[in-house]
Amino acid sequence: MNIKVYCDSEIQALQKLIIHKPDEGISRISPKKAGDLLFDDIVHLPTMQKEHAVYQKVLETFLGKDNVLETEDLIKVGLDANPDIKLEVIQLIKEFEELPNEYVKLLLNMDHTSLAEVLITGYYREESLILFDPIPNFIFTRDIALTINDHVVITKANKYVRHRENLLTRFIFHAHPYFKHLAEENKLINLNLVDIFPPSRKGEPISIEGGDLMILNKDYLLVGSSERTTDHAMMSLKRVLFERNIVNNIVEIDVPKERSFMHIDTIFTQINYNHFVGFKPIVKDGLGSYVTVYRKSGEIVEYTSILEFLIAEINPNTEFIWSGDGESPYQEREQWTDGCNLLTIRPGIALTYDRNPYTEIAFKKAGYNVIHAKEFLTQVSEEKIDPDHIYNTIITLPSSELSRARGGTHCMSCPILRTSIS
Repeated sequence: MNIKVYCDSEIQALQKLIIHKPDEGISRISPKKAGDLLFDDIVHLPTMQKEHAVYQKVLETFLGKDNVLETEDLIKVGLDANPDIKLEVIQLIKEFEELPNEYVKLLLNMDHTSLAEVLITGYYREESLILFDPIPNFIFTRDIALTINDHVVITKANKYVRHRENLLTRFIFHAHPYFKHLAEENKLINLNLVDIFPPSRKGEPISIEGGDLMILNKDYLLVGSSERTTDHAMMSLKRVLFERNIVNNIVEIDVPKERSFMHIDTIFTQINYNHFVGFKPIVKDGLGSYVTVYRKSGEIVEYTSILEFLIAEINPNTEFIWSGDGESPYQEREQWTDGCNLLTIRPGIALTYDRNPYTEIAFKKAGYNVIHAKEFLTQVSEEKIDPDHIYNTIITLPSSELSRARGGTHCMSCPILRTSIS
């Protein structure tokens, strides 16, 4: 059986994922617009693109080029395969961006390569025409969707400026031939469908971003209750997942409602069977991280910290490697620069940024090798390293500009296929 979509862990061998390269729209972010577009600063796009290219090259080294899917390519193929959906997505974007009717005709007449670029960047290169704002946060593809076992949840962003990301994600999963089976088999859960996910009676909206969702094993989905995810959204998703028998436990993790901790993957991620990387004040000391486990049976269990929950219900041998080696002020500094936000390629092999030296010390204390991505790629090309036969290795990526966008390697990935942990 050819399994196209499946993830039941954060660590099993990654086989396929979706990324988005920093695009030309990012170069149009002005200091005045940065806050509105959810960037803390303006960045130097050429440097950011070079850094992301290293990230992509490392991914391709492990997974192969064909398994590192770029959003712009997915949109283009979707347009080619399903031109009947093209008008629908253009009309939705026209209404959201409040475009004049003449722009619809312009968009419809573009070749699909140009159209895919314009739908993302808002810029029509051929005529040097800016049609609408960029969506710079699209580089954080973790937020657009999450694979839960053999289902995909299309998320709904908290901030209005990310709505076009939602529209493009919905288009990809409905129009691209690789994903079309999901809707046909009722394995696509779209949080944007008001009939299934309406606002609460008090008007609380549906809002969940992928950084607040983690699938630890086939029975446990973690949901961060953060500044970006509402309680109503969590309870609504819980209802649907339980009704469809997709998971048996939904775990709500309270996260301080602060920019520093916008999602749960900013405070911890898993890198090996027994190892997580985390921010000690929240994960261990329980600073604003109360945990509630909702079971499909109706039982509710509570824990005072993330560490207590993981040891009790997931793995009694759980150990944490602390950002900043668990010392202040380094743990605060390096949590801010995504020291806890790692993408795991397979158990013990993970990618992170190169600007967290005290966290690197913690990795080495825990028995991990640390190698810079450029050195890794050089040694692979010289056949000094076989990527299929390295173990307990943390690969650090150039990140002077990427890190300023407030998201790490975990944020910049949307895994859609991993080897089953079962």
